Amino acid sequence: MRTLAPTVLLVCTLSGAAAAADGPRAVVEAITGAALDVLGNKSFSVEDKRQRLETIVYAHVDFDTVSRLVLARNWSQFSPAQQADFVTLFKEHLSMTYGRSIENYKNERVEISGDHEEARGDWTVKTKILRGGGANDILVDYRLRKEDAAWRIIDIVIERVSLVINYRSQFQEIVSQGGPTKLLEVLREKNARREPLKS
Repeated sequence: MRTLAPTVLLVCTLSGAAAAADGPRAVVEAITGAALDVLGNKSFSVEDKRQRLETIVYAHVDFDTVSRLVLARNWSQFSPAQQADFVTLFKEHLSMTYGRSIENYKNERVEISGDHEEARGDWTVKTKILRGGGANDILVDYRLRKEDAAWRIIDIVIERVSLVINYRSQFQEIVSQGGPTKLLEVLREKNARREPLKS
């Protein structure tokens, strides 16, 4: 997956400012503004921003569903304890990977360009990170699913590359070589070293 200067915007786009009853487009619109407020606040240290954005993400991205989608058929190979470990480690890994981009924020703005319903009631909200116009702009689609009356992100597609599919291919290779234990070991090591998986 491409690692871009404003990638922190790609994950950090949900906020408590969005009411549970709001539709997916309204949710993304409200939360994008909240994330930009944090990123643009010069009184916050980098660590303050990271913690605030991490709190937003942890509360509003459905990491259980994302984890199941990423592991796909391999999910059933993991014991319940291993599944719980994977969700925790993967959540930590995503936070570490995208949190590295906070310092690269350059006052980009986000524009919602459309939305449509997907299969099984999911919804895609299409956005564009504006970086000066034309080829510099970055297309980002958010796929949301409604759970317990709230819309939550289950995938992010950056320039037509799905986060879920990108990690699925990497994890499939690791699991096929060493099973669930190997994948959990790799994630623990990468997280401890603050080192992202290959992109």
